[in-house]
Amino acid sequence: MEWWVWLFTGLVLLALELLTPGALFLVFFGAGAIAVGLLSAIGLGGPLWLQILLFALLSLAALFTLRRLLLSKLHLRLPDRMIDRLVGETALALEDIAVDGVGKAELRGSTWNARNVGEAPVSRGQRCTVMRVEGLTLWIYEE
Repeated sequence: MEWWVWLFTGLVLLALELLTPGALFLVFFGAGAIAVGLLSAIGLGGPLWLQILLFALLSLAALFTLRRLLLSKLHLRLPDRMIDRLVGETALALEDIAVDGVGKAELRGSTWNARNVGEAPVSRGQRCTVMRVEGLTLWIYEE
């Protein structure tokens, strides 16, 4: 395959990555195609089967080694950070919750599962403080 076809394919894949922001998958395949195109341009690409093998190996190696690093550097895992902002907020118990018990609480207009990790039971209608968020469960204690 001609070297310019690999470069064009790589640029198309990079452009498609821009249409799916945050995914960070196609960028590695685009980079792999560009790398194979450059190798082919200087005469190191070899036959078509080798070019396809190089494309697959380079793309997958980059995907598995660099994606997590790039996601952390670009701070694209915002939902975790937004959940952490709930710590210290005040929730309203929707039912009586015994010590180490689980019930329902309202926070920012949404109903959550709530685990009472305080030293005293929480009564219905009582305000409580969010100590931790684990999945869809608020860990609360009496204010």
